[in-house]
Amino acid sequence: MDAIDSRIIDQLRQNARAGYGDIGDVVGLSASAVKRRVDRLVADGVIRGFTVQVDPAVEGMAVEAYVELFCRGTVSPEDLRRLLSAVPEVVDAGTVTGEADAIVHMRSRDIPSLEEALERVRAAPNVDHTRSAIVFSRLVHREYP
Repeated sequence: MDAIDSRIIDQLRQNARAGYGDIGDVVGLSASAVKRRVDRLVADGVIRGFTVQVDPAVEGMAVEAYVELFCRGTVSPEDLRRLLSAVPEVVDAGTVTGEADAIVHMRSRDIPSLEEALERVRAAPNVDHTRSAIVFSRLVHREYP
């Protein structure tokens, strides 16, 4: 990947629907040269896909929370992945350092549905307890594929 590939990716991050000609105007290449480079970046796995981002509130998922998950004993990341993948309200999760074993990002339509989802997580035999923080407003959000 060279500097022109990076500039093409930057353009696609701003607008994945941009035409090859429009991108070429910015990076100094013809539309066909941009297409060849994008095809190569896709084939090489550098670009993993093109997507649309929809406001979760529009889809009825207006309540957002971050949950610290505390486990009993030693729990493997695979066990946590299995548990959390079964809860549709979990949109992102990762193991972390510190007191908590994992941080879980959840979205739900309302507080009662968030509470139900949290109860499903807490019901797992290896979960000791959780600590939740509900998001009032987003201050910064960046997508990094």
